[in-house]
Amino acid sequence: MTTGTISTRFLVISDTHDFKYNEESGPFCGSTDKVDVLLHCGDLTQVGGSSEYKRALKMLAAIPAELRLVIAGNHDLSLDADYWKTVDEDEQEGEREDHAEAVDIMTGKLAGAAGVTYLTEGVHGFALRNGAKFTLYASPYQPKFGDWAFSYEENEDRFNAAGNAAPGTVSICRHPVPDSPAVDIMMTHGPPKGLLDDSPHGHLGCPSLLHALQRCRPRMHCFGHIHEGYGAKLVSWKEENEAIKAEALYEKVDERINCCPAAFHCPTSMGKETLLVNAAVMNGKDQPANDPWVVDLDLQEI
Repeated sequence: MTTGTISTRFLVISDTHDFKYNEESGPFCGSTDKVDVLLHCGDLTQVGGSSEYKRALKMLAAIPAELRLVIAGNHDLSLDADYWKTVDEDEQEGEREDHAEAVDIMTGKLAGAAGVTYLTEGVHGFALRNGAKFTLYASPYQPKFGDWAFSYEENEDRFNAAGNAAPGTVSICRHPVPDSPAVDIMMTHGPPKGLLDDSPHGHLGCPSLLHALQRCRPRMHCFGHIHEGYGAKLVSWKEENEAIKAEALYEKVDERINCCPAAFHCPTSMGKETLLVNAAVMNGKDQPANDPWVVDLDLQEI
């Protein structure tokens, strides 16, 4: 830890898909040690639904953390303000009502009682009781495949402004990822292209997100979405925004980087290295077989 920084513990999870915490088997069950910040990178549910969001809040509230930050994912259909427009006209009124109810659950009294903060796309700042502060960029969006929520077309750039769009794309960016060193953490639902995005169908990450990541160079970028991509990598950056290495920290979780008893201390230097974490709790067979990630980051003092 360097002078003027405070070590802060993060528990990172994603793709819990209606998981019944404390009821189902798997690594992510039972009690966990207290952390400063819980990050959930989307896909709280399988297809949305008010009872499922309430169950997710109950699960998140059971994890001891000062701050619990959550984004949606492509399976959280009713949290997408535009998804109802994609269904048949005679179903739109019901879908619109479902959306209003879902947002109320995730942002209203129930979320407040659970200590959960639901993040929409953009930059958010936080201060902690340990004296640390951090800035986080959040986005639930990922490239379109099938009839799911929070999607964009392959040739659309969601993360870079028009003058800085990824090659071969047209910017549709409303909330651009900032340049380095403005953001400590990027939390997106989907992965960047070629980094922890491998699947039976190839690399399914987003090139535009990779382009934004190379500009932003946060301390940590966490995501999920591609269950088979579960893992962590440490990326070092060249001055000209080109990744010079992407070394696997661990092919699978070991005792140094899981929920108990110890966390991995991330050695990232702001703007020079980024820890990439695919935190999908569900594996490629949609079973809750993956450990959550516990990471200590050295954050700036308030």
